[in-house]
Amino acid sequence: MQIKDIIQFLEHFAPLPYQESYDNSGLLVGDSSAELSKALLTLDVTESVIDEAIASKCNLIIAHHPLIFKGLKSLTGKHWVERCVIKAIKHDIAIYAIHTNLDNVHLGVNKRICDKIGLSNVQTLSPKSEVLTKLTTFIPPTDSPRVLEALYQAGAGEVGNYNHCSFQVDGTGTFRPGEGTNPHIGTQNTDETVVEKRVEVIFPSFLSGKILNALQEAHPYEEVAYYLTALANKNQEVGSGMIGELSQEMDTRDFLLKLKETFKSGCVRHTNVHQEKVRKIAVCGGAGSFLLQKAIRAKADVFITGDFKYHDFFEADERVIVADIGHFESEQYTKDLLFDILSEKFTNIALRLSEVQTNPINYL
Repeated sequence: MQIKDIIQFLEHFAPLPYQESYDNSGLLVGDSSAELSKALLTLDVTESVIDEAIASKCNLIIAHHPLIFKGLKSLTGKHWVERCVIKAIKHDIAIYAIHTNLDNVHLGVNKRICDKIGLSNVQTLSPKSEVLTKLTTFIPPTDSPRVLEALYQAGAGEVGNYNHCSFQVDGTGTFRPGEGTNPHIGTQNTDETVVEKRVEVIFPSFLSGKILNALQEAHPYEEVAYYLTALANKNQEVGSGMIGELSQEMDTRDFLLKLKETFKSGCVRHTNVHQEKVRKIAVCGGAGSFLLQKAIRAKADVFITGDFKYHDFFEADERVIVADIGHFESEQYTKDLLFDILSEKFTNIALRLSEVQTNPINYL
């Protein structure tokens, strides 16, 4: 198995186009065509993590946080990132990052946080809009099942937990084949009137090339009529943060103590406990203060995240309890998530969970 086989699967699970604009997910170091020996799963890449990969004979590191986040202008070893890149290259170790794209998919980082807390009825807190496209095309009725199946196989027609979704209506098409044509229906220089199905399917916008290739290959017409429409609809399966419910109300202080224990936090920084009981919980792994107003509008009792700044705590204004459990703490189970999805798909590869403690923050 080659490294690119793992990458292809990961990018199907968490497509790169779903990463935020500031991010740098993907293959950062190494040759994707190299044969895979063993993969090391980690939250962060540090020199110690690379040493661990060397010692355990792993030639692929899969990390949540990108090692290279800003542009590198030199590789002299003066900065820790430069030293990591140099060491990885010297030892033929590839480094792959799966960051905000893994945050933004429905079964990603935030779903794992919800699972650790025991939340049910989970939904995306801030779904992304303008990531869906509608294809409209026109197909002879006898050919429509075959063309639709090709579109479905390419990734069209999925809406939430439903698939093979389409809208179809019968209509009349007219055309005149010109000189040099080889029409599927009709003859050259003769007006034709045919029954066609107008077919509409929705798909993730980044699949446009794949969808159009499938349409062209499966459609019987020499010239395929179609048009694409960008949709403003929100994709409920893609976006930032999640919100769900505890099975029953909990005492607020008991819940905060449970958070501290579950996520092994040195402390939980939180706003004033202005209500005795909580049930509706919003989460965002990493730095999530940008979702505070979303959590409030969703009527969350508690918003769990990390990296909250001093002045941002005031914005809660006793409309929600902010619980800052720490950036590392909120995302530490990401490597377990990666282990689970990879081991379920690939039974013949060696995976190792990094044992290096990469949290740069310590507590007294």
